[in-house]
Amino acid sequence: MVPADFKALIQRFYHLQSERVETYRLFEEGHEAYLRTGPHYDFDHYRQLVHEITQAFCGISTEVLEIKGRLHHEFDRPDLSEHIEKLQSKEKQKLELTAKLQLARQRAQDHPEEEDCQEKIHEIKQEIIKNKEALSEIMQDFKYDSEECD
Repeated sequence: MVPADFKALIQRFYHLQSERVETYRLFEEGHEAYLRTGPHYDFDHYRQLVHEITQAFCGISTEVLEIKGRLHHEFDRPDLSEHIEKLQSKEKQKLELTAKLQLARQRAQDHPEEEDCQEKIHEIKQEIIKNKEALSEIMQDFKYDSEECD
């Protein structure tokens, strides 16, 4: 039988991943709104958004790392903590790619005459797709391994 606090920890982890998805959605919406203020961008509002998004991601990551530690030490599940470690690495990469994509989109908007801008956007989008696939795979492995005790 699986302890209730183990199940609660797993559920909290899933909730934090949902928060990450929502935070990305807000980040994307905010960036689209920022681009609409061009060519005289409202950088102050965007900077505030980036600050708030950064705080949200830091809070999520801190709690996810606490869960990782508890899974490893309290529940003797190094397999699950390893999945979380891989996930954190891919999430970091996803955030970096998202920032690159936003910069590329602004560059394309500011310099429509530069033909390679759209190609660069396409390349970054492809990297993000691969990253999301890897994240999905890690989450599937986590789900499978965390449920094998049920």
